Amino acid sequence: MDFFAQQDLARRRTKWLIIYFALAVASMIILIYAAAVFVAFAVVAHQHRHYSGPVDFSYWDPQLFLGVTIGTIAVVFFGSLYKTLALSEGGSAVAESLGGRLIESGTNQPDERKLLNVVEEMSIASGVPMPKVYVLEEEDRVNAFAAGHTPSDAAIAVTRNCMTKLTRDELQGVIGHEFSHILNGDMRLNINLIGILFGIFCIATIGRILLYARSGSRDRNPLPLIGLCLIIIGSLGVFFGRLIQAAVSRQREFLADASSVQFTRNPAGLSGALQKIGGYGSFMESPHASDACHLFFASGFENQFMGMMATHPPLEKRIRAIDPAWDGKFHRTDGDSAENLHLYQQTQVSRPKPPAPLPNVLGTILAGSVLPSENAPPVIRPGIVMTNLGNPLPAHLKYAEQLRESLPETIKTAARQPLDATALMYALLLSGEESVRSTQLTNLAGRVPKPVSEKVTLLYPDVAQTATHARLPIVNLALSALRRLEPSQYSQFSQATQWLIASDDQVDLFEFVLQKILLRHLDSQFLGPRKTTVQFYTLKPLVPDCAIILSALANVGSEEAREIENAFASGAPLLRAPENSGLVLLPAGECGVGQIDTALDRLALAVPIIKKNLIDACIHVVGADGVIQEAEAELLRAIGDALDCPIPPLAAPTT
Repeated sequence: MDFFAQQDLARRRTKWLIIYFALAVASMIILIYAAAVFVAFAVVAHQHRHYSGPVDFSYWDPQLFLGVTIGTIAVVFFGSLYKTLALSEGGSAVAESLGGRLIESGTNQPDERKLLNVVEEMSIASGVPMPKVYVLEEEDRVNAFAAGHTPSDAAIAVTRNCMTKLTRDELQGVIGHEFSHILNGDMRLNINLIGILFGIFCIATIGRILLYARSGSRDRNPLPLIGLCLIIIGSLGVFFGRLIQAAVSRQREFLADASSVQFTRNPAGLSGALQKIGGYGSFMESPHASDACHLFFASGFENQFMGMMATHPPLEKRIRAIDPAWDGKFHRTDGDSAENLHLYQQTQVSRPKPPAPLPNVLGTILAGSVLPSENAPPVIRPGIVMTNLGNPLPAHLKYAEQLRESLPETIKTAARQPLDATALMYALLLSGEESVRSTQLTNLAGRVPKPVSEKVTLLYPDVAQTATHARLPIVNLALSALRRLEPSQYSQFSQATQWLIASDDQVDLFEFVLQKILLRHLDSQFLGPRKTTVQFYTLKPLVPDCAIILSALANVGSEEAREIENAFASGAPLLRAPENSGLVLLPAGECGVGQIDTALDRLALAVPIIKKNLIDACIHVVGADGVIQEAEAELLRAIGDALDCPIPPLAAPTT
C-alpha cells in the first residue's frame, strides 16, 4: 500500500466530506423553510379562523427563506467551530471527552504495562512518535480508537476489557490497526468529521429547547411546534451525519485490518480480537460516543438502520477477510484476564535479555545486508526503504521488540518519567570529550533542578554505551513523558536544551535532529498547534529548499567532491523538477542546519506527491554509495518526521 497515495486519498476524502456536508446543510435549509412556512400558515389560519373568506398567504417568502438560510448556517457554523476548537488539543481531547484516563508511562500495573509495551514497540517500528495512551475505565466492552490531528498530538485509547481480555498478540493486532489509521491520514480526517458534524447535530438540540418553551401570551405559542419540527429535521440531520460517517470510514476499516496483519504477520491475533468482540460486544456507553462512532475499532452502536448507517463492516466479513478458515463462532472466556496476566508475566520472566546493548540487532534483520564487522555500515537498497515508508513490516516490529528489551533499564525507566526524561535528553547531548562534558555538567547544574542535574550524571555512562542507532528511538520513547511536563518545566527544558546544544560552539547533525524533533512534537502542545494546511501544490517555488536538503545529505555522506556530486546526481532527477529550475548542488556552507530547518518548514506544507518525490530523492542520495551511515540515517529520518512521513528503522525485511 502506497503511503503517499493513502495520504492523498485521505486529503481528497476531506473535500468530499465538505461536499456531503454542504448537501446535508442545503437539505436542512429547505426542510426548515418548509417547516417555517407550515407553522406560519397554521398561525395565520388560527388567527383568521372566524373569517369565512380565503386566507391571504404566500408559500414563497424571500425574507423568510433568507432568515432561515442565515440562521441555519449560523447555527451549523458556530456549532462546528465550537466543537473544532474544543478538539484543537488533538487526540487527548477526544479520549478525555469519552471518559479516558491517561496511563502514566511509568506504570507498573501489569495490564497497563503490557499495553504500553505494545504501543512502544509499534511506535519504534513505524517511526511514529509515541502517542498518549488512555484507558476507558467505564466501558465494559472491547473497543479502541486512535485520534489526533497529527502524529504529534495523537492518542490511542482502549476500553478496560480490550486491555484485560485480549492476549498480547490480539492486543497487538488491535494496536496495529490503530497505527494504520495514524499512518494513512485517517486520524485527521476522523477528528475533523467530529467537529463538522456537531454543527448539524445542533439543530436537534435547539429543537429540544424550543419544544419546552413557554409564553405568557393568550395566543397559542408557536415555539413548541417549531421545536418539534426542528427535532424532526434535526433527526434528519443526524441521519445525514451518520451516512457521512459511514461513507468516510467503512472501507478504511478493511484497509486498516490488512495493514495490521501486514505489520504483525499474525492474522490469528487480529482475528482473535474480532472474535472476542463478537463475544463481549463493542457498543459504547458514553453519551459522546455517537459523535465519535466512526473512530472506533469496532461498531459502537447496535442499531445501524439495517446496516445502511453502519460505520464498520460486519464482524463476520472482517474476520473471514483475514481468516477464511474461521469456524463462525465468537468467543468469550471470563477467565481470560487472569490467564492473559499469567501468560504475560511468564513471558516477561522467560524472555531472554540480550547480553549487550544493541551492537548488532539492526544487522540481524537486514535483507541482503553485508556486515563484515560490528562497525561496518549496513547495505541500503533505496527501493526497499521507499516501499517500507509508512508500511512497517514484521522485521521492523521484531527490531523494535529487541531494541526495547536491549535498552538498559535505567534508560527505559528515565524515558517514562517527565523530569527524568529531560535528564535523558540532556545526557544524549553531552559532549564525548571529558573536559567539555565536565564544563557542560557544571553549567547545567545552575540551569536545571539539582535532582535533574544529578540524574544526567547517572545516566550518561549508559547513554554513552548505547548504540548510536538507538538514539532516535530513545527520543521517540521519551516524548510521551515529556508531554506531561508543566508549562514552566517545558520552558526551562527548552532553554536548557538550546543552551546545551550551543555550549560547545557548534551544532552537530544529531543535535540539530534532536532539537528539530523535540520542538516539532512538543511546541504544538505547549505553544499551540502548528500550521498544517497545504500551501504548495507545485514544485517550482520549493526547488531552492529541495536543493538545500539534497545538498546537505550529499555532504553528510562524504568529503570527496566527486562522491558528493555523484550522490546529488543520483537523487536530483527523482524530484522531477523542470529544466533550468535552479536545482543545483550547493556547497556545504549554504546547506547548514539553519538553512535545513527553514527549508523543512516550507516543504512540510507541500502536497503528498512533492513529499514523495523528495523523500525518494533523499533515499537515493544517501544510498548512492550503497551503504548508509548513522549520520545519514538520522538526518533522513528527521527529514521524514518533519514532512509527516515517518520512516521505519532503516532495515529491510528478510521476507
